[in-house]
Amino acid sequence: MRETMIKLALTACAYLSILTTFGIVLVLLFETIGFFRKESIVEFLTSTRWSPTTGSFGILPLVYGTLTATIIAVIVALPLGLLAAIYLSEYASRGLRRWLKPALEILAGIPTVVYGYFALTFITPFLRSHLFPDIGSFNALSAGLIMGVMIIPTVASVSEDAIFAVPQSLREGAYALGATKRETATKIVVPAALSGIVAAVILGISRAIGETMIVTIAMGAQPIWGGSPLEGMQAMTAYIVQVVGGETPRGSVQYQSIFAVGSALFVMTLTLNLISYWFVRRFREVY
Repeated sequence: MRETMIKLALTACAYLSILTTFGIVLVLLFETIGFFRKESIVEFLTSTRWSPTTGSFGILPLVYGTLTATIIAVIVALPLGLLAAIYLSEYASRGLRRWLKPALEILAGIPTVVYGYFALTFITPFLRSHLFPDIGSFNALSAGLIMGVMIIPTVASVSEDAIFAVPQSLREGAYALGATKRETATKIVVPAALSGIVAAVILGISRAIGETMIVTIAMGAQPIWGGSPLEGMQAMTAYIVQVVGGETPRGSVQYQSIFAVGSALFVMTLTLNLISYWFVRRFREVY
């Protein structure tokens, strides 16, 4: 009887997560359809002007701000995260790896609001003093840099697990043929773990695209199309925070626009996850 109750409870928990996801998608879909009954979907997807107060709902400036910060974050996180993963798996001793990996993952536990204020009060003044005198108080560069630091643990941890899972026999075979440790790591081990590394990078990109507090605090609220990373921009998540935190009447077109933006964000992250799943299935090495 006890085993049956435990099984039913676990099954209920599993189905609850599925039903919750299904409910979220239904709410997004319902409100998004209501928005597009009032506004043109063609203008929403193609217009470069986003000004809800004047009735202009072109999402491209928000997408541009989101992708600008995300690209900067990936430029930071990809080399640092991958090099950290190679070091932990191939060079660090067992004792060093035991405490260094959890220490690296502590970065993932820092609240993102702390990252945002750090970018606003330290990174931006530092860049203004040493590199870019004309940088704005709110800018995509600082937000992207600190987002890159934030997703390093994601890229490094998942990549390290993929690299560590490569059979030791491949390393020993490379050493037997005269390869050095560096050659073995870069030419044998990393290519063998490529599917896992790509999945880690895509997971990090999805994490950066969905980030909210950093872009809200450090990047500003100016939806600009084609602007410089040194200027203030607005990300998709930052717009959602702006509307939810204001006094927008429920049921208005401005209120429903956050669901349209959320749906676009959902489609972007879902597409990345599907690409990751396909890549892992397509190029996964089975030993």
